[in-house]
Amino acid sequence: MQVTVISGLCAVLFYLIGLVFQARNFSSNKDSRNQVFIFGLIAVSAHAISAYGVIKSTSGYHFGISEISTLIAVSISLVVLISSFRKPLQNLFFGLFPLAIIAILFSLTARSNYPPTNLDMGMASHVLLSILAYSFITIAAAQAALLAYQNYQLKHGHAGGLISKFPPLQDMEVFLYELLWVGQILLSLGIVAGLLFMDDIWGRDGVIHKTFFSILAWIVFAVLLWGRHQLGWRGVTAIRGTLTGFGLLIIGFYGSKIALEYILG
Repeated sequence: MQVTVISGLCAVLFYLIGLVFQARNFSSNKDSRNQVFIFGLIAVSAHAISAYGVIKSTSGYHFGISEISTLIAVSISLVVLISSFRKPLQNLFFGLFPLAIIAILFSLTARSNYPPTNLDMGMASHVLLSILAYSFITIAAAQAALLAYQNYQLKHGHAGGLISKFPPLQDMEVFLYELLWVGQILLSLGIVAGLLFMDDIWGRDGVIHKTFFSILAWIVFAVLLWGRHQLGWRGVTAIRGTLTGFGLLIIGFYGSKIALEYILG
């Protein structure tokens, strides 16, 4: 437990240092991307150790709200950090690093009473695919929020300041749909893995609720991706569709967890 706490606090420290260097990128002409990546990578590594410590126990794996939140947060941070080499994702660090810090502190101070789970290969594949799907879709939602802000500012003639640091609007939209494609594929595989490998899926508390909203989100993303390919949907439609699907996933996942841990538990 001591290693879990120390690694978690180290992750918080290095996330904060990474944020300082990222802020420096915006406030001056100095290029601090290498420093952001190095400190971000150290933070993610320490975060992963902390996340493993809060999830793994002698009786199995705990997947309560606090544990799963820190696991998703470290997955998101790692994906964004690696992807930032190829895509202009540095703007997302301002939102994702603070969320990672909150998730770490939450997991260290508010351990849940969710019963432990024993993972076989089938269940492990379902959990891994679901975590990756949530991670990519969360990044897509953050990208959609930035796109909405950029779109609003440009429509009102505010092209300077923070907006001048953003990539072109069209590039932002293209990357949003790339994230959605990856998230949708992973979500599809995660749903299928759950249906195939979870025992007594219809009798498990909270699973039906989560599955129902996951399928609704899948439908929203499928329609949005079809509309992009066939009808050229973009702009406000892309933003609303992404945030709607993300909202359904959040309701399905955290709604069932809150009900089981804090209302029914």
